Amino acid sequence: MADVSAPRIYSCHNCRNHVARHEDIFSKNFQFLYESVSKKVDESVLSNALASHGRAFLFSHAMNIVEGPKENRNLITGLHVVADIFCKNCGMALGWKYEKAYEESQKYKEGKFILEKFKITKENF
Repeated sequence: MADVSAPRIYSCHNCRNHVARHEDIFSKNFQFLYESVSKKVDESVLSNALASHGRAFLFSHAMNIVEGPKENRNLITGLHVVADIFCKNCGMALGWKYEKAYEESQKYKEGKFILEKFKITKENF
Protein backbone atom coordinates (compact mmCIF):
# COMPACT_ATOMS: atom_id res chain seq x y z
CA MET A 1 0.00 0.00 0.00
CA ALA A 2 1.34 3.46 -0.92
CA ASP A 3 2.39 5.81 1.85
CA VAL A 4 -0.28 8.53 1.76
CA SER A 5 2.00 10.86 3.73
CA ALA A 6 4.73 10.74 1.04
CA PRO A 7 5.11 14.05 -0.79
CA ARG A 8 3.84 14.31 -4.36
CA ILE A 9 6.91 14.90 -6.49
CA TYR A 10 7.70 15.53 -10.14
CA SER A 11 10.78 13.72 -11.42
CA CYS A 12 12.96 13.88 -14.51
CA HIS A 13 11.34 11.55 -17.04
CA ASN A 14 14.75 10.21 -18.07
CA CYS A 15 16.35 9.30 -14.70
CA ARG A 16 13.62 9.84 -12.04
CA ASN A 17 15.66 12.50 -10.21
CA HIS A 18 13.26 14.63 -8.10
CA VAL A 19 12.99 18.10 -9.66
CA ALA A 20 9.86 19.74 -8.17
CA ARG A 21 7.16 19.35 -5.53
CA HIS A 22 3.47 19.33 -6.43
CA GLU A 23 2.77 21.98 -3.79
CA ASP A 24 5.08 24.40 -5.65
CA ILE A 25 2.95 24.47 -8.83
CA PHE A 26 2.00 28.04 -9.62
CA SER A 27 0.05 27.19 -12.78
CA LYS A 28 -0.73 24.06 -14.83
CA ASN A 29 -2.15 26.00 -17.76
CA PHE A 30 0.96 27.06 -19.64
CA GLN A 31 1.34 26.68 -23.37
CA PHE A 32 4.66 27.73 -24.77
CA LEU A 33 5.95 28.74 -28.15
CA TYR A 34 9.29 30.38 -28.65
CA GLU A 35 12.13 31.10 -30.96
CA SER A 36 15.60 31.86 -29.77
CA VAL A 37 16.69 35.44 -30.31
CA SER A 38 20.19 34.06 -30.84
CA LYS A 39 20.07 32.07 -34.09
CA LYS A 40 23.22 30.06 -33.26
CA VAL A 41 22.47 26.37 -32.67
CA ASP A 42 25.02 23.88 -31.38
CA GLU A 43 24.24 20.65 -33.27
CA SER A 44 25.76 18.56 -30.47
CA VAL A 45 22.90 19.53 -28.15
CA LEU A 46 20.00 19.20 -30.59
CA SER A 47 19.05 15.76 -29.26
CA ASN A 48 18.79 17.26 -25.77
CA ALA A 49 17.10 20.46 -26.88
CA LEU A 50 13.94 21.92 -25.44
CA ALA A 51 10.82 21.77 -27.54
CA SER A 52 9.74 25.00 -29.18
CA HIS A 53 6.08 24.48 -28.30
CA GLY A 54 3.88 22.40 -26.00
CA ARG A 55 2.33 22.20 -22.53
CA ALA A 56 4.17 23.08 -19.35
CA PHE A 57 3.76 23.75 -15.65
CA LEU A 58 4.97 26.91 -13.91
CA PHE A 59 6.62 26.19 -10.53
CA SER A 60 7.65 28.62 -7.82
CA HIS A 61 10.64 26.38 -6.95
CA ALA A 62 12.67 23.60 -8.57
CA MET A 63 15.36 21.33 -7.14
CA ASN A 64 18.22 19.15 -8.34
CA ILE A 65 18.65 21.22 -11.49
CA VAL A 66 21.46 23.10 -13.20
CA GLU A 67 20.88 26.47 -14.86
CA GLY A 68 22.35 27.30 -18.24
CA PRO A 69 23.40 30.77 -19.40
CA LYS A 70 20.85 33.57 -19.52
CA GLU A 71 19.51 34.55 -22.93
CA ASN A 72 16.77 36.65 -24.49
CA ARG A 73 13.90 34.51 -25.79
CA ASN A 74 10.74 35.50 -27.66
CA LEU A 75 7.82 33.68 -26.04
CA ILE A 76 4.08 33.91 -26.65
CA THR A 77 3.86 36.65 -24.01
CA GLY A 78 6.80 38.67 -25.33
CA LEU A 79 10.54 38.96 -24.83
CA HIS A 80 11.98 37.51 -21.60
CA VAL A 81 15.43 36.77 -20.21
CA VAL A 82 15.50 33.06 -19.39
CA ALA A 83 18.02 30.37 -18.43
CA ASP A 84 17.42 26.82 -19.60
CA ILE A 85 17.33 24.28 -16.77
CA PHE A 86 18.70 20.75 -16.85
CA CYS A 87 18.42 17.70 -14.62
CA LYS A 88 21.41 17.73 -12.28
CA ASN A 89 21.68 13.94 -12.50
CA CYS A 90 21.41 13.11 -16.22
CA GLY A 91 21.63 16.53 -17.92
CA MET A 92 18.28 16.31 -19.71
CA ALA A 93 16.82 19.70 -20.69
CA LEU A 94 13.63 20.15 -18.63
CA GLY A 95 12.51 23.75 -19.20
CA TRP A 96 13.71 27.18 -18.18
CA LYS A 97 13.81 29.75 -15.41
CA TYR A 98 12.36 33.20 -15.97
CA GLU A 99 15.07 35.68 -15.01
CA LYS A 100 13.45 38.87 -16.28
CA ALA A 101 10.18 39.90 -17.90
CA TYR A 102 10.18 43.16 -19.85
CA GLU A 103 6.41 43.65 -19.77
CA GLU A 104 4.83 44.68 -16.47
CA SER A 105 2.02 42.13 -16.82
CA GLN A 106 4.59 39.32 -16.98
CA LYS A 107 6.72 40.29 -13.94
CA TYR A 108 5.00 37.64 -11.78
CA LYS A 109 6.99 34.98 -13.69
CA GLU A 110 10.38 36.30 -12.59
CA GLY A 111 12.29 33.72 -10.53
CA LYS A 112 9.83 30.94 -11.44
CA PHE A 113 10.47 27.75 -13.41
CA ILE A 114 8.81 26.23 -16.46
CA LEU A 115 8.98 22.43 -16.64
CA GLU A 116 7.82 20.91 -19.92
CA LYS A 117 5.05 18.42 -19.18
CA PHE A 118 6.46 15.60 -21.31
CA LYS A 119 9.89 15.91 -19.63
CA ILE A 120 8.63 15.16 -16.09
CA THR A 121 6.93 12.21 -14.37
CA LYS A 122 4.58 12.21 -11.37
CA GLU A 123 5.70 10.30 -8.25
CA ASN A 124 3.47 9.34 -5.26
CA PHE A 125 0.21 10.48 -6.89
